[in-house]
Amino acid sequence: MKHTDIKELFLNGEKFTDKSVTVCGWVRTWRDSKSVSFIELNDGTSLKNIQLIIDKGSLPDNIVKPALVVGASLMVTGKFIVSERNGYEISVTSLEVLGDCPQDYPLQKKHHTLEFLRTIPHLRPRTKYFEAVFGVRNQLSFAIHKYFNDHGYKYVHTPIITGSDCEGAGEMFRVTTQPWNSKAKTEEEYFGGDFFGAKAGLTVSGQLEGEVAAMGLGKIYTFGPTFRAEHSNTTRHAAEFWQIEPEVCFADLKDIIEIAEDFIKFIIKYVVDNCPDEMDYFNERIEKGLKEKLQHVITSEFGKITYTDAVEVLKKSGKEFKYPVEWGSDLQTEHERYLTEEYFKKPVFVTDYPASIKAFYMKQNPDGKTVAATDLLVPGIGEIIGCSERETSLEKLKNAMIVRGMPLESYNEYLDTRKYGSVTHSGFGLGLERILMYITGVQNIRDTLLYPRTVGSL
Repeated sequence: MKHTDIKELFLNGEKFTDKSVTVCGWVRTWRDSKSVSFIELNDGTSLKNIQLIIDKGSLPDNIVKPALVVGASLMVTGKFIVSERNGYEISVTSLEVLGDCPQDYPLQKKHHTLEFLRTIPHLRPRTKYFEAVFGVRNQLSFAIHKYFNDHGYKYVHTPIITGSDCEGAGEMFRVTTQPWNSKAKTEEEYFGGDFFGAKAGLTVSGQLEGEVAAMGLGKIYTFGPTFRAEHSNTTRHAAEFWQIEPEVCFADLKDIIEIAEDFIKFIIKYVVDNCPDEMDYFNERIEKGLKEKLQHVITSEFGKITYTDAVEVLKKSGKEFKYPVEWGSDLQTEHERYLTEEYFKKPVFVTDYPASIKAFYMKQNPDGKTVAATDLLVPGIGEIIGCSERETSLEKLKNAMIVRGMPLESYNEYLDTRKYGSVTHSGFGLGLERILMYITGVQNIRDTLLYPRTVGSL
């Protein structure tokens, strides 16, 4: 079907003015009068609808009436004209209903609750809210690839099916081709007859494989789906999400912090510059002051504080927290938000966490108690990036794994990276949906995914 995208019409209006154009799309709303009908048409290329003006005297009723249905899809030809109210509109000369839509179409009203829209994920991309969300998600993903490509990183595709639980937390989804076998005497016997001849699961992180790649390619990044079988039914957790994980050789913690700050500022600015309509929508409808908040992030120097000092700040704050603040305990969201929203009033890197609450692969500091790790905390969300310098000593790495009860034989290939030419290297992980929530003001991770997978909901 030869037609012009609605976005193209709005971007290059002068080029099309007073010319015949053909557009396709879905009816968002319509209104009728005695002699004229008006239709708001959207094709997904633009957050803006194009208004169609139909002179009932020029088109027969049996052509017009089937088009006056919310949800129906149309192909329309008409004169593209300037409109004082709408910028541009189309005076229709012909139209065809491509797909009619019955009256039980769930999106009859202009506004629906997000809770209701979660019950119809297959239809909600047709609403303005989700058009805006997925429009930003698209540009954000492109910005991520652009940043790393422009800075000389290689894009590496790490395995989705793996035998490695990256952080040893046991939150993997199992992958199998065989049914339950109650006759198997041991786990090894059961999995020995499976497709891979061993226990396999969906990846929780591409980091370990990313480190392997970086040890030959210098600096790489992964960007793909990851899976966590956490029973965390919160607004910030999903069982399937997308994660960005760069790994940089010859970079210590200070270096990776600088990279992370530069990266975050770049992708936010890219979205703000390239999604003006979407950002106006989120600023007006979802979070007042959103654009100013993001501009503040882009222009601010991020704060830095050690975990030990952060604990002291929290203890002296005079605030009553739901969770007590003690050295050695992980910071909770309420603690993170206090630091970013009330104390620093901007994003902040918290560094040098206790080794006992961080992953085995993080570099051990000389004090014997902390590791060279940092979390980037941002206002409104809390932790958005987990980042660390990696342990380079083979013996220290093995000891950290033994303390955690991890089977060394399952990590032989990873340990070889420390055995053969180990170098200082660092990396971080950023959840795409978390940064998308921050940039848009969307409050629930379920509203950033096409089909959100959460505990109890496939």
